[in-house]
Amino acid sequence: MENVKGTGLKNELRGFKYVQRYIDETKGSEPIALPERKTVNSAGYDFVSPKKYLIYPHEYVKIPMGVKAYMLPNEYLALYVRSSLGIKKGLVLMNTVGIIDSDYYNNPDNEGEIIACIYNSGDDPVVIKPGERIVQGIFSNYFITDNDKAKESRTGGIGSTDK
Repeated sequence: MENVKGTGLKNELRGFKYVQRYIDETKGSEPIALPERKTVNSAGYDFVSPKKYLIYPHEYVKIPMGVKAYMLPNEYLALYVRSSLGIKKGLVLMNTVGIIDSDYYNNPDNEGEIIACIYNSGDDPVVIKPGERIVQGIFSNYFITDNDKAKESRTGGIGSTDK
């Protein structure tokens, strides 16, 4: 079984781990549920909100999820807002789809913590409750072109590849 390079994880292909600061803050107990699928044929792993958030109309909040994702080098995790939040509450991801690259895991800026930036497109305030399922993540493969020239390694978290 191939392992995830550079993560120290042996015989593990893809999955989720807690971010250390959440473990420290809760003195070792599990602070929130790790993302999970609810049905056998679900493509997405549901992420839950770690605490309560109030999102005013036409404003956004950044929600640190408390977890990080590991995967093989030719994979990524795509984040989508759950349809129930979009349809019933008018919430969307600020960047429409969040892309978590495999080298985001354990980066030096934020340990690879997944952050969902949720925008309220409606005209009423929306409350996100602790433990409420808000986004779903789907693991996917990607391919590179024959003439790909990427040589740089990630040195940080969100937005670090353009610095």
